[in-house]
Amino acid sequence: MSDLLTRARRWLEQDPDPDTRAELTALIEREDLGELRERFGARLEFGTAGLRGELGAGPNRMNRVTVMRAAAGLAAVLGPGRHVVIGYDARHKSDVFARDTAAVLTGAGLRASLLPRPLPTPVLAFAVRHLGADAGVTVTASHNPPRDNGYKVYWGDGSQIVPPIDAEISAAIDAAGRVDELPMNGPGELTMLGEDVVTAYLDAVTSLPLGDARDLRVAYTPLHGVGADLLTRAFKAAGFEEPIAVEEQRDPDPDFPTVAFPNPEEPGAMDLAVALAAKTDAHLVLANDPDADRCAVGVPLPGGGVRMLTGDELGGLLAEHVITHTTGDRMVATTIVSSTLLGKIARAHGVRYGETLTGFKWIIKAGPGLVFGYEEAIGYSIGSDSGLPVHDKDGIGAALTVAGIAAAARRDGRTLLDLLDDQARRYGLHATSQVSFRVADLSLIADAMSRLRAAPPATLGGPAVERADDLSRGDGGLPPTDGLRYHLSGDARVVIRPSGTEPKLKCYLEVVVPVTDDVPQARTKATHALSALEHDLTTRLGL
Repeated sequence: MSDLLTRARRWLEQDPDPDTRAELTALIEREDLGELRERFGARLEFGTAGLRGELGAGPNRMNRVTVMRAAAGLAAVLGPGRHVVIGYDARHKSDVFARDTAAVLTGAGLRASLLPRPLPTPVLAFAVRHLGADAGVTVTASHNPPRDNGYKVYWGDGSQIVPPIDAEISAAIDAAGRVDELPMNGPGELTMLGEDVVTAYLDAVTSLPLGDARDLRVAYTPLHGVGADLLTRAFKAAGFEEPIAVEEQRDPDPDFPTVAFPNPEEPGAMDLAVALAAKTDAHLVLANDPDADRCAVGVPLPGGGVRMLTGDELGGLLAEHVITHTTGDRMVATTIVSSTLLGKIARAHGVRYGETLTGFKWIIKAGPGLVFGYEEAIGYSIGSDSGLPVHDKDGIGAALTVAGIAAAARRDGRTLLDLLDDQARRYGLHATSQVSFRVADLSLIADAMSRLRAAPPATLGGPAVERADDLSRGDGGLPPTDGLRYHLSGDARVVIRPSGTEPKLKCYLEVVVPVTDDVPQARTKATHALSALEHDLTTRLGL
C-alpha cells in the first residue's frame, strides 16, 4: 500500500492538469487501492498503434503526463531540427494533448507544425508528406468510447509507424524523466498552420477517379465527429449535391450523446442516418467514424430499410472501380483477415496483389505501384495513376469514390447491390463475417490460442480443415504475428487472432459459394455456412 501511494504522489507532483490532479488527490486521500492499482499497476504500452486508453490520472491512462512522455520519446528518437506535424480531433483533451506535444517537441529543439483546428486523421497523414515532414502525430481515439483518447504516430512517408521504430520510441519514453523537468516551448520552432494544407488535401481527394456521374442524393452522418465539414466541401467541390447530414450528429461532440458506441459498424449507430434516408428519399447512406478515416455505406431498399455493405463488399466494389480507372503496373492490397475476393479481382484484371498483416501501416508498404488498399474494418485508401494521396485510411476519399460509383449505377437504373451481384457471378459469392469474444482476463485469450495450437481442429462448421497456418511462426510468408489461419474445403477460411487494441479474441470467417444466375439462393447458402462456422467456434473456444 505504501509503495502504491508513493508512486501516486510522485505522479501527482509532476501532473500539470488540474482535472487529473483533483481526481488523483481524491483517490489518494480515500486510499482507494483498487482504483490506484488499476492506474499504477501497469502503463499504457506504446506500440505500432501508438497509445490508446481511457482518460484519467496515472500511467495506465491517457493524460497530459502520458502524452508529454510520449512526445519526449518521439523527440529523442528523431533528434533536434526534425519536423513534426501535429493534428487532433474533437475528443476531450485532444487539443490540450496536441499543444503539449508541440511544447515538448519544440523544447527539445524540433520544428512543430500544428494543424489549425480539429480535423480528420487523413488530413494529418496527407500533411506529413505534403509538407515534407519527418513525422506526424494525431491525437484521436478513432471510434473508441467517449471516455478514451489516443496518440498515433506517423513517419515521413505519411504512414503509421512499424517495427522497429515503435520499439525505439517506447524505449525512449521509458527513459524520459519527469515531465515537469522537460524543457518546453523552444528553442525549436512552432508553426500554426492555416487552411492551405486543408485545401491541398481537398484538391487531392477531389482529383481521384470519381467517374462523371453526379446525380445522387446522400444521407450522411459523421457520428458527432470531425468529418462533416470536409466531406461536405469535398462533395460540393467534386460537383455532387451537398449530402444531407443527420442534424443531431452533425457537429462534433466528444460525449457522442446519440449513440451507445461511436462506430458505424455497431448496432444502432446508423439508426438516425437510416431514418434520414427514408425521410429524404436518399439514394445512398454514408457515415464516417469520429476521426473520419473510415467509411460505412448503406443502400436504401425499395420496400424500406437500408442494406449496409460489409467492409469486404465495399472493398471489392472500390477495388474494381480503381483498377478500371487507372493504368500501368499497379498493385492492390489487403490484409490476411479480409476477403480473398480482392486477389481474384486483381488476377482477372492483370494487376499485382499484396496480402499483409492487419493494419494500414502494413497495407501501405505492400509494394510499389499501390493504387488501392483496404481492410475489412471499413478502412480504404483510394489512389489514381499518381498513386495514393493519403498513405492511410481515408474516409473522405472513400465516400467520394463510392458516391461516384453509385451515381454511375443510378444513371443505368441500378444500385450498388446490383454491382455486388455482378461480382458474385464473375468471381463467386464471397461472404464474410466476424465473431469477437470480449474478456475481462486476457489470460483466457492466451489459453484459447494455446488449446487451438495443441489440438488443431479437423473440421470447422462442417467443412474439413485442409491446411492450418500458425502465423506466429511466419506461416504464409508473412512476418510473425499471433494468429491462426485455417483453409477449409470449398474455399472457406477462418482466421483467429487477439485484438491489438481491445481485450478481444477476433475470428474472421469467409465462405465462397459458386453462382450461376440465382444470387439470392447463393446468399442464403452462404448465410447458413457462416452460421455453422460461428456456432462451432463459439462452442469450441468457450469464451
